[in-house]
Amino acid sequence: MNKRICIISNICLLLWFFLDMIGMNINGNILVTRSYKDDGIFFIIFLALFILFIVKERIGKYFLTAWLFMWFLAQFLSHWYFTIFGPSEGKVSYFADTIKLIPSFNIYIPDLYHMILHILILISLANMIVFCIGIRRKQNS
Repeated sequence: MNKRICIISNICLLLWFFLDMIGMNINGNILVTRSYKDDGIFFIIFLALFILFIVKERIGKYFLTAWLFMWFLAQFLSHWYFTIFGPSEGKVSYFADTIKLIPSFNIYIPDLYHMILHILILISLANMIVFCIGIRRKQNS
């Protein structure tokens, strides 16, 4: 895995997450609401760690990988936990007006924005883990 692939996957994640900062509607349907007051600190931390990775790869790769892992864990506990274990009534009503890939009135299934966000976080996390392991192996050879 080379650094360029990690940068590209994290840029895609950064751009997608930026939609959360500004909000976006598609044909009058909510993709994501503007949530910079709630998620702005997450955005700033992610941006700072991404820049650290670009500028100081040696230490930045570990901080960014750890952040992506914690972020995915937080997203899992905030979204998929309720899908798998319930109760999800509050989540269903909170995200009722967002674009759904899989509509459901009984079980909370994350909306389209969050599904794509979670996939992008996992892709970036996997790329970073492979990159860290590859660098380690290269150093040990």
